[in-house]
Amino acid sequence: MERAKVLVTRRWPAAVERRLAERFDVTFNEADRPMDVAALRAALTEYDAVLPTVTDAMGSEVFDGLATPRCRLLANYGVGFSHIDVAAAQRLGIAVTNTPDVLSDCTADIAMTLLLMAARRAGEGERELRAGQWSGWRPTHLVGTKVTGKVLGIIGYGRIGREMARRAHHGFGMAITVYNRSPIAPDLLAQCGARQLPLAETLAGADFVSLHCPGGAENRHLIDASRLAQMKPGAYLINTARGEVVDEAALVASIRKGHLRGAGLDVFEGEPRVSPELLECPGLVLLPHLGSATTETREAMGHCAIDNLAVFLDGGDPPNRVA
Repeated sequence: MERAKVLVTRRWPAAVERRLAERFDVTFNEADRPMDVAALRAALTEYDAVLPTVTDAMGSEVFDGLATPRCRLLANYGVGFSHIDVAAAQRLGIAVTNTPDVLSDCTADIAMTLLLMAARRAGEGERELRAGQWSGWRPTHLVGTKVTGKVLGIIGYGRIGREMARRAHHGFGMAITVYNRSPIAPDLLAQCGARQLPLAETLAGADFVSLHCPGGAENRHLIDASRLAQMKPGAYLINTARGEVVDEAALVASIRKGHLRGAGLDVFEGEPRVSPELLECPGLVLLPHLGSATTETREAMGHCAIDNLAVFLDGGDPPNRVA
């Protein structure tokens, strides 16, 4: 029986690639660089399934004008799928899946890492030390903000948001407030003593605000200049969601004028390009999209994508279908 023809748009962990090769006629992107529109369009006509990642910008221009693509499934490697025009894919009869659950722990770990680094000025301290500029301990050196017992406002209380709340509340005794578009079940809130509030109240009352909401057009610049102004003076913003959720220029302005004390970012609007304003702004901790970057999680993401693919090609309904 002829094996399904599959394209993997970036290199995946070796163990996952071996499993793919055992079952499918698979092509890997040996260059391991983001594919352009022309290459992605061609892939939709040449392969039964395409396995994209967040670096593959699959907007309407990838799908427009394709009459009868060969591709029947986009098995996305990652939980977020705002880089895919899902409606355009659906119009062509292409299903879309993602890989939820498996990256919740590690993404929440990175969010907590950024919160601690920003509050305790760890990035500044390491840069100073490596540059040979540390002159020794003194009472006023790199004084930061205490984390234990403070208020954490979480924007988006899905799987990752709840894991962030668990770490902050049970690990650091933080009080949890939550903004979510839909009502949250009381038992989920009770697990961390969380209170669900309107967005403005969540922003105004929190010492730290951590973003765990979806990206895409609906949430583009959800945190803009006006929302940053609603935040508590001296507060910190943490973003491990999607870069487009934050107006980066407004964030820099808020920190420079002293309203926010700092921020921690793992995602950026123009990835992999990072705005020079961010790079030059004091009080910012910046990481290169490391949220899911552990061996265990990256392999689990790949296996989840393969499970979706296998079920779909066998005629079943994949467990993580989003469209």
